[in-house]
Amino acid sequence: MYLNGLCFITGRKESCLTLKEIVTIVLSSGVRWIQYREKDKSRRDIYREALMLRELTDKFGASLIVNDYTDIAIAVNADGVHLGQKDLPLKEARKIFGEEKIIGISTHSAEEAIAAEAGGADYIGFGPVFHTATKDAGEPKGIAMLGEIKKHVKIPVVAIGGINLENLESVIDSGADAVAVASAILKGNISENITRFLKVLYRENQIV
Repeated sequence: MYLNGLCFITGRKESCLTLKEIVTIVLSSGVRWIQYREKDKSRRDIYREALMLRELTDKFGASLIVNDYTDIAIAVNADGVHLGQKDLPLKEARKIFGEEKIIGISTHSAEEAIAAEAGGADYIGFGPVFHTATKDAGEPKGIAMLGEIKKHVKIPVVAIGGINLENLESVIDSGADAVAVASAILKGNISENITRFLKVLYRENQIV
């Protein structure tokens, strides 16, 4: 399982390219962690896209995490699944997904983060750190709360929500182990955006 400091969350609203074209550019630019998030399509179409992404990520030696759908993650042999607070409970997901696979949990408070770690999550996503238009994720939590979360859990904390090149350093300085990004990568030149993100992430006090 390869989880580096930058996770790309799939999306197409900010780009005229196809999903395959976008992810190919993202992988070619050095990202090795793809999270497939799709809310609006049929489960059959989600399965087909996830299978395509599995083939792509395999070519690049990258990790694939499927959002929400444990059954589809299993069906395409994804490296893991990312679950929200309203998805299949972590305990039940682990029963059917197995111990060798990665399970991440979306959290929005210290209580949820502590519960996710106690329940056996491999990492938590915490946010939204900043305002985001990508999804209706509630009020921004801010970098101060991100720092507090890091004090309460030992598993990796992935910051998500409104993260861009302007605020990236403040997120790193707050202790995030990784960042999950969609819009800030998709708007403009994808490859150039990723290069800039990676330069910040892998500075001397890089996150890993």
